Amino acid sequence: MDHSQIGSALRVTFDWEISMAALVLALLLVLPTVALGQVKIPTPAQDQLFSYEAKDWGVSTTSRPQGPPFGKPTPTSIPGARVIRTLALKELLDENKQVIVIDVLNNKKWDTVPAAHWMPGAGDSRFYAAEISRFEAALEKLTGGDKSRPLVFMCLSSECWESYNACLHALAAGYKDVLWYRGGRKSWTGANLDGKKPEQIDW
Repeated sequence: MDHSQIGSALRVTFDWEISMAALVLALLLVLPTVALGQVKIPTPAQDQLFSYEAKDWGVSTTSRPQGPPFGKPTPTSIPGARVIRTLALKELLDENKQVIVIDVLNNKKWDTVPAAHWMPGAGDSRFYAAEISRFEAALEKLTGGDKSRPLVFMCLSSECWESYNACLHALAAGYKDVLWYRGGRKSWTGANLDGKKPEQIDW
């Protein structure tokens, strides 16, 4: 084999290795979501926002529950979970009855999402063994023990840490598809969507 043939063979081998590396990288980026079977978040035709639900308050993400006080600006994202906005949540609830919404705001003042289960206190940062046990038991009952069921946590607004904390509690309990409705009750009512008075469930 002469030098030109050797060079050509090396180039082919190199190109093949580059292609395979790109394929592996693409699979690594896609497979986590596919493997977890996470619900697809709808993309509304009109991506309208309500009551500062996407407001960037300049707060850094954290993997540790925060507060009290809980009524203060939150980050725009959360480690291990996904953020869902008002119109996307409305579409998701209309098309997928497997989605479970949990409102953790410790207040009855505002209407909540019609499908929501109200668990006041579940977004507290002070979670010890007793609270963890009760929280996990409540989620197990709601999900039928299926930790792949989509869970949406909400509270008042993007200036409320209770839903953020509840997402972290659910992730710590091993739930695989956790969504944070950052806009909460204020965004839902701000969109003039039907709501209901919170009805508490025991936990």
